[in-house]
Amino acid sequence: MPTRERVQAFVAMVEAGDYVEAIRQFYTDDATMQENLGIIRTGRDALLAAEDIVLKTVQITTRPGTVFTVDGDRAAVNWVFDIVLADGRKYPLDEVAWQHWRGDRIAQERFYYDPAQRKPE
Repeated sequence: MPTRERVQAFVAMVEAGDYVEAIRQFYTDDATMQENLGIIRTGRDALLAAEDIVLKTVQITTRPGTVFTVDGDRAAVNWVFDIVLADGRKYPLDEVAWQHWRGDRIAQERFYYDPAQRKPE
């Protein structure tokens, strides 16, 4: 079960833009990630590879002031990201990550957001 301080450390790392290192330090070896009803990615190595691909195609900035809550082995985090595509178009993405922690690491994470937000300007 994570402490509030452990989740805060995770949030701080993501807010600092250190997305890959956050996966390394805060996810279990067999962690899963899913966006809305999309394909479930399994295994920290697969999560790292997917994150690397995303970061090569877009620029992501996490807005400060992230709100989160912890209840036992569950945490919910409300992220707001600013996404800039390779062609310079951008859009904000407001999502909630629902996490199941095993000890002090994330074992399962599912992101919920409205895909309509993904309309670059």
